[in-house]
Amino acid sequence: MPSRTRTAPAAVDPVAVDPLALEEQVCFALSVAARNVVAIYKPVLEPLGLTHPQYLVMLALWQHEPVSVRRLSDLLQLDPGTLSPLLKRLEAIGYLRRERNPGDERSLAITLTEAGRALRAEAEKIPPAVVRRLGIPIGELRQLHAALTRVIAAAAKENPAVET
Repeated sequence: MPSRTRTAPAAVDPVAVDPLALEEQVCFALSVAARNVVAIYKPVLEPLGLTHPQYLVMLALWQHEPVSVRRLSDLLQLDPGTLSPLLKRLEAIGYLRRERNPGDERSLAITLTEAGRALRAEAEKIPPAVVRRLGIPIGELRQLHAALTRVIAAAAKENPAVET
């Protein structure tokens, strides 16, 4: 009977990997992950009447209000033109007020209404619900967050037009 010897698995030749393979692209993985994670938020946010971008605005306001539109734009890394319709919609549903800043008439100050502040208690249920839906341990999600934060900083360093 011939003797069977195990051979070591062949090492992956980095040259053999197609550098343009779709599944090898960081941008592709980030794009698909972002779409899929935002989709997980959708049914959790619907009872609050919020879209994912509106939720991000509310998160920033719960943490930093009162805040100028410019500061909010910086916090969310969105240009004011993208932020403005979000603010108008949140104001229309009664969660915030946009008022001229008394100290600087050129600046708009954003403050939460009582309804906007009260919504925070309901929103506290969102992070644990998303973690449950993802089914990934919180420690792994924290590691992922740290890695993505490093990617954001590295990309911003390479592209100064991108704000962090």
